[in-house]
Amino acid sequence: MAAQLTFDALKDAVKAGEIDTVLACLVDMQGRLMGKRFHAVNFVETSFEETHCCNYLLATDLEMATPPGYASSSWQGGYGDYIMAPDLTTLRRVPWLEGTAMVLCDVLDHHSHDPVPHSPRAMLKQQIARLQDLGFDAMMATELEFFLFEKSFDEIRKEGFRDLAPISGYNEDYHILQTTKEESVMRPIRNHLFDAGIPVENTKGEAETGQEELNIRYAAALDCADHHTIAKNAVKEIAWQQGHAASFLPKWHRDKIGSSSHVHQSLWRDGTPVFYDADAELGMSEVMAQYMAGLITYAPDYTFFLAPYVNSYKRFAKGTFAPTKTVWSVDNRTAGFRLCGDGTKGIRVECRIGGSDLNPYLAQAAMLAAGIKGIEDKMTLAPPTSGDVYDDGSAADIPQTLRAATETLRTSEFLRAAFGDRVVDHYVRAAEWEQEEFDRVVTDWEIARGFERA
Repeated sequence: MAAQLTFDALKDAVKAGEIDTVLACLVDMQGRLMGKRFHAVNFVETSFEETHCCNYLLATDLEMATPPGYASSSWQGGYGDYIMAPDLTTLRRVPWLEGTAMVLCDVLDHHSHDPVPHSPRAMLKQQIARLQDLGFDAMMATELEFFLFEKSFDEIRKEGFRDLAPISGYNEDYHILQTTKEESVMRPIRNHLFDAGIPVENTKGEAETGQEELNIRYAAALDCADHHTIAKNAVKEIAWQQGHAASFLPKWHRDKIGSSSHVHQSLWRDGTPVFYDADAELGMSEVMAQYMAGLITYAPDYTFFLAPYVNSYKRFAKGTFAPTKTVWSVDNRTAGFRLCGDGTKGIRVECRIGGSDLNPYLAQAAMLAAGIKGIEDKMTLAPPTSGDVYDDGSAADIPQTLRAATETLRTSEFLRAAFGDRVVDHYVRAAEWEQEEFDRVVTDWEIARGFERA
């Protein structure tokens, strides 16, 4: 994509005193922006070429711990450096931060200068390149769902994350009155992101108290992941600026509907959608059928990349619009995969399995790999399901726990062929560590249930 801010324009803005800070950011395993704040003069003079970071940034957890068991970095290895190489095509202003610009960085090996294979951005680029070798380009869009809360991050943390109060008191799905009350947060999110070159379509109330959805226009796969990551960071920062907390935790309360991140996808060639065949049933081309067959068949293998934490699996509940089955249906929100735009050039498949906590680079890379496998093996797509898929006893289940998803990832020959053993083993270790950390914890539920009565 063309840069929202060219390097020459950045230099002019720095010289004019309009920009004094440049955020150089990599994307970590959790999909967060990590990096450095450069004085803008230093960045445009030298650091635009490269900077360095500790290699533990791609071998840590949400708490920034240093888990044992990673081959890529460890205490034994001394935790050396990676190179952060700014991708100047991602330069943009950050309108919600005064005098600030941002650039995303690719992560390179310090010695060979090759891309670090388990870097999320590198993993997605690898699958995009494989797809292009087949003559296709991937177009994608993600939906970002999250909850807004009355209090700020700091207030909630100091109160022990108890008695959480959403910003609204009732289900606000498509609700204009209630979302008007939230415009102090949502309007700057839309406008600042748009001014930063993120093609925002709209925001809306979602199907729960205080739940919001942000929609960004279809884009090339890498741009889509970049847009998602920057937007997610912006939502948190802008909410914080307004004295509120925004959470992308998929299931923050047992009685509340969870938050998802649906991923829409289609393949194109020379600007023409190749999923569309006007003469085929539903307008679905043979390529689309093969792609979807791979996507669905291998969904259990890559579920970890759609649901990476213990909490992620609390969202998969019957009757909550979160899917529980790996089947497809035509415009049916109870299935794991929904065919959208049937019979039109806008035909596409929506994966509804992913939660709001997914890393878009990893999720998109895994789904592209599955689709490529379907095309290469000329897989046959099963007929669509219909009705209430939750009650379809013949449909295959999505892995229901992190333990189960870890095992399907560990034993996936398809993913090992697509990403390599070292990359798969790296993320298996991430999944194991998340489970190990949870297993050490005594939860409030256990204490309240058994303190007296056990």
